Amino acid sequence: MGAGHHHRLYLPGESVVHRLPPQCKLLAVFAFALVVVATPRERFWAFAAYAVLLGGVAVAARVPAAYVLRRMVIEVPFVLFAFLIPVVGLGERTEMLGLSLSVPGLWAAWNILAKASLGVVASILLAATTEPRAILLGAQRLRLPSLLVQIAMFMLRYLDVIVEEMRRMRVARESRGFEARNLRHVPVIARSAGALFIRSYERGERVHLAMLSRGYSGQMPVIQELRASATHWGTALALPAVALAIWGLTW
Repeated sequence: MGAGHHHRLYLPGESVVHRLPPQCKLLAVFAFALVVVATPRERFWAFAAYAVLLGGVAVAARVPAAYVLRRMVIEVPFVLFAFLIPVVGLGERTEMLGLSLSVPGLWAAWNILAKASLGVVASILLAATTEPRAILLGAQRLRLPSLLVQIAMFMLRYLDVIVEEMRRMRVARESRGFEARNLRHVPVIARSAGALFIRSYERGERVHLAMLSRGYSGQMPVIQELRASATHWGTALALPAVALAIWGLTW
């Protein structure tokens, strides 16, 4: 695995959350997300309670709030989309800040923002406390399709290699005086993208042949068994269990 991914996504630590097996954390986040999605959008207090729960997890994992907020930038497209819904939405309208907004659109925007934000924060906490390779090994332990897990593993492993290849190609173009300024330069970028695809495809073929020559038969060898005890499962599933109790109070 590239070192860049390790430092970008994973926040090293020795907290109780870090020590939990990845399959426990994966199932806990998935179950928590299901509870959040199933919560009626009118129950504002429930969403606030879910946020407090995630705040408690962040404190237990010693993940700084600034770390989480920086990585929530990935949610910006959803935020922009949510703000657009009340403007273009149909149905009953209301005045707010001098704008005529759709009431159903406002509810839809709130629904997207609240649930997406909670899901993003839960995912960030998972990534901050679990190494990327461990997440994939946890998915394997949960009996996710082996082929999909292997594809994700190779993608994670070679992403840094492809990015570095792109960087070298860009440096080579610029060293020859090329600088993309307008649409006339699109063919050059397209040819570079094509060359990158061919190189990546050929590298994949070489890697596959190398694996076959070393006895690969469709299953990746398991170097470290990720066993989870009842205590591990109980600790991890405490988050969705409390969230489920809160959800039960919304009805």
